[in-house]
Amino acid sequence: MAFFFTNMFKLLEKNLPKIVIAPAVGLISWFVYGFVLWTLYISFTNSKILPKYELWGTGQYTKLWRLHKWHIAIENLLIFTILFLLICTIIGVLLAIFLDQKIRSEGFLRTVYLYPMALSFIVTGTAWRWILNPTLGIQKLFNDWGFENFTFDWLVNREMAIYTIVIAGVWQSSGFVMAMFLAGLRSIDDEIIKAAKIDGANLFVIYSKVIIPMMRPVFFTSFVILVHISIKSYDLIVALTQGGPGISTTMPALFMTQAAFHKSQVGLAAASAMMMFMAVAAVIIPYLYSELRKENVR
Repeated sequence: MAFFFTNMFKLLEKNLPKIVIAPAVGLISWFVYGFVLWTLYISFTNSKILPKYELWGTGQYTKLWRLHKWHIAIENLLIFTILFLLICTIIGVLLAIFLDQKIRSEGFLRTVYLYPMALSFIVTGTAWRWILNPTLGIQKLFNDWGFENFTFDWLVNREMAIYTIVIAGVWQSSGFVMAMFLAGLRSIDDEIIKAAKIDGANLFVIYSKVIIPMMRPVFFTSFVILVHISIKSYDLIVALTQGGPGISTTMPALFMTQAAFHKSQVGLAAASAMMMFMAVAAVIIPYLYSELRKENVR
């Protein structure tokens, strides 16, 4: 009997970590992957206000790609993602290089640049809606200063409204990119920089020819994170433009929510959700494959 309890105790001790995390893994599997599979199934049904479980084929996907509003949402997503990615990366790299010079008040400046990331997108969108409102913000300020012909009405301009979302998104996320690149810069061996200086390289050459090429993993990580943020952008749009004027700033996440809760088209919303899921997977899977491959090489 003592031998039995001893073996049971050893077995329990050996598998204790698995036993502890098993409930969390089970809940995550159910509420994340289970609902992904449920959404996939619903996207192949003709569900309206309530889910239906009779398969309808690819009708929802065909309907989705015939909608003009969906094409506008995809076009807006491409514009936002490209500009958001490029501008955040450029600003983040420049700020990281600036702080890497061991300047005074580095801690204070780093906090200032990172502070917007601590805010929710709802707060960011609301603040920028006030700033960009022609009757309250920048345009009114310049008009009050005597520049009566100055106009900055992007928020209410169908052609320019999407760029207001880019401005707000860049303001919030560029500090986060800066933090990642600054951590990458600080991890580079100082001996490499000293050797480059001995060879007569100036600061620009050191960063452009030596340091930046060594930052490829950081570039890739920031790319994955920023693209993921842009694809699922919803609260920033709702707070800033609510998808308007008209549908000029509608993006897939907002389209999905409106289809499900405003138009009672659950099947169509599920189809749009799966298209977003595939877009995120197309970014995340290569990243995970690359990381796992590095681990195997090591």
